[in-house]
Amino acid sequence: MPTILGHHHISMITKNAKKNDEFYREILGLRRVKKSVNQDDPSMYHLFFGDLVGSPGTGLTFFEIPMVGRTHRGTNAITQIGLLVPSVESLQYWKNRFEELNVKHDEISRYAGREALAFEDPEGLRMILLSNNGEEIPEFWATWDLSSVPSEHQILGMGTIEIIVKNAGKLERTLTELFGFIVKERSKEQILLQSIEGQRFGEILVRELNGPGEKPGRGSIHHLALRAKDDEELAYWNKKVRERGFQTSGIVDRFYFKSLYFRESNGILFEIATDDPGFTVDSDVETLGEELALPPFLEDRREEIESSLEPLD
Repeated sequence: MPTILGHHHISMITKNAKKNDEFYREILGLRRVKKSVNQDDPSMYHLFFGDLVGSPGTGLTFFEIPMVGRTHRGTNAITQIGLLVPSVESLQYWKNRFEELNVKHDEISRYAGREALAFEDPEGLRMILLSNNGEEIPEFWATWDLSSVPSEHQILGMGTIEIIVKNAGKLERTLTELFGFIVKERSKEQILLQSIEGQRFGEILVRELNGPGEKPGRGSIHHLALRAKDDEELAYWNKKVRERGFQTSGIVDRFYFKSLYFRESNGILFEIATDDPGFTVDSDVETLGEELALPPFLEDRREEIESSLEPLD
């Protein structure tokens, strides 16, 4: 029976791709593994950051929307991204780095049962570094030797993703009954669920909050993508999601992976994405993310598309 293998990537909104690119490459030390465009509106950048090759579970992606306003925070939203780092010593390294580089951050504390350091990017996107304490991570996650961050402190990949909704029970049932997530911890305030028991790289923390829904803007999270092994399993999930009563996008070929999209009962947008073919399908590892990459169906518009984009480098 197919299982969700963890997180695949998470996608956000940025107002300025150039400033976004600078922060995630120069401050966080991630690799830009793909410089592409929004396939539904190629006048705007779509940037992908991650480990050496943008392995599933490491991907932070951003859609540039230059006219976007600010985020009005509220419920029914994905609200925080957990990022795993190797150790408690890594958290101290990052605290010092954030102080030197004027990145907004909190003190080292605890979150979801482990040592943590919360911070924000320049657009207010909320993230939290989590000490992995030597626990298991996917064997294919790979550090990037040219990162501005030493390998012993580099961001490994995605950890706990926080979602705040009006009806936590509905989201919990979708995750457990449809996708097989396991409830790891439960309290009055929150529910901690894992796609693979004991593994933080597929962990979701659900909190319940009544009130106005979030109005997305710059620094908001658009959707969370869950990991499916291959095309066959993606087709299985498409069928199961529809049988659950949700509408899906059907299977969409994004060139670097295939996906389906659906909204659960609170309105949270989920994607399910395949591992393959990955970001090296149109580039070698050494030059990943350097040139503008376009899927084949947009290639004949390259000159038009490039002329509408502000150069990043």
